[in-house]
Amino acid sequence: MHEITIFSGSAHRELAAAICHHLDVPLAPSRVTRFANDCLEVQLLANCRERDVFVVQPLVPPVQENLVELLLMLDAARGASAARITVVMPHYAYARSDKKNAPRISIAGRLVADLLQTAGADRVLTMTLHSPQVHGFFGVPVDHLHALHELAGHFRGSDLGNSVVVSPDLGNAKEASRFARLLGLPVAAAAKERLADDKVVISSIIGDVAGKDVVVLDDEIARGSTILELLDRLAEHHVASVRVACTHGLFTDGALARIGEREDVAEIVCTNTVPVPGAERAAKLTVLSIAPALAEAVRRIHNGESVSVLFEEH
Repeated sequence: MHEITIFSGSAHRELAAAICHHLDVPLAPSRVTRFANDCLEVQLLANCRERDVFVVQPLVPPVQENLVELLLMLDAARGASAARITVVMPHYAYARSDKKNAPRISIAGRLVADLLQTAGADRVLTMTLHSPQVHGFFGVPVDHLHALHELAGHFRGSDLGNSVVVSPDLGNAKEASRFARLLGLPVAAAAKERLADDKVVISSIIGDVAGKDVVVLDDEIARGSTILELLDRLAEHHVASVRVACTHGLFTDGALARIGEREDVAEIVCTNTVPVPGAERAAKLTVLSIAPALAEAVRRIHNGESVSVLFEEH
């Protein structure tokens, strides 16, 4: 069997190091050089020849910088005669760009998938895509994990006797239903319309939430516009408490502080698929590690074992 080599881009070295720790393999060194003309050069400082190479790089701000760095790392690994190259991309930012909802706009989710394959990716390991159909944009095998087991494990440690899971929109209702089944809870969903990147309107909430302890589940939180609008609607239903959970805690433009300042929010829970800005100063925030799940997926991919058991409901 080919030996395993794991590299990390600049986006989230802590997660890459944690994955390597669980696998008991060293994190291979690399070097990124920026020239006077602002171009990047990547050098992989470990042997790749006939190795099973994994490159860890979530697409987080600055997304374009991290994307180009990832493409260069893939190209370097391919040029160094790697036997197989797997992109470990816990967060795929361009998954939001999955369709044409206006004339003459790009579908970046498909384009970036093509770029990754062209650069040398033989396989992609990702987590909680914003749109599940993005899986089909890739011309290489994709292992699409989720963090529902990690999130559910956290909430099982509290009293859920009066709780309900709420999806912030109908598009996430299926995922919220799976999460609710893991916790043995009912589910509700908000009817949301997005007017702009930072402007949403929720017209109603479908399901019984009055007087309940609400667990809001979303795939990612960026500016927090949807969550803040949902909190206003939940307050109109006089819910008892609100806890907010998501896989990707991007929390851009001070979103973590704005959500945490709400008196009706008891807790904010996310995973470490991305570096969480301001996490050390957020009293209500809990960050769960998905490094063990990603490490197990990497191990199974390397050994040719099934990965599907990691995201089955149990």
